[in-house]
Amino acid sequence: MAFSPACPPRTAARCWLDAAPADGRSSPSATRGSGIAGFPKSARILRSKDFRRVYDNGAKFSGPLFSAFCLRNNGEEGVRVGFTCPRALGGAVVRNRIKRRVREVVRVRLDRPGAGWEIVINPRLKVLTAPFSQIEREVEKLFQRCAN
Repeated sequence: MAFSPACPPRTAARCWLDAAPADGRSSPSATRGSGIAGFPKSARILRSKDFRRVYDNGAKFSGPLFSAFCLRNNGEEGVRVGFTCPRALGGAVVRNRIKRRVREVVRVRLDRPGAGWEIVINPRLKVLTAPFSQIEREVEKLFQRCAN
């Protein structure tokens, strides 16, 4: 194949290893090991029986964006939060987007409610279109109610 001066051949790395970033990340947006605070497993409610205990024994708080159940757990330190999103809200993409929005607001405020709380948040469809500042205000109200 001959190339004309107007269309030079594409220059590519000879090997995919040569093209990898030197710092070991798979992409420029990869955050693994970069020190960005995540949502640790110790702060999550993951098991079905833990969700059920909070539903059955916790106090319910309702707001325009979500309803939440708060249960004081004297045996543990820190706050544990779980998220449930019913299928009635939409498909998996919609439900995951709703949970991501609320999870990010909660992640930043994990230290606010005080020690020993378990909270389950059930978002409503309105969270999808609500401004981020409104979600922040609602989560602040929830955490203040739980702390008192």
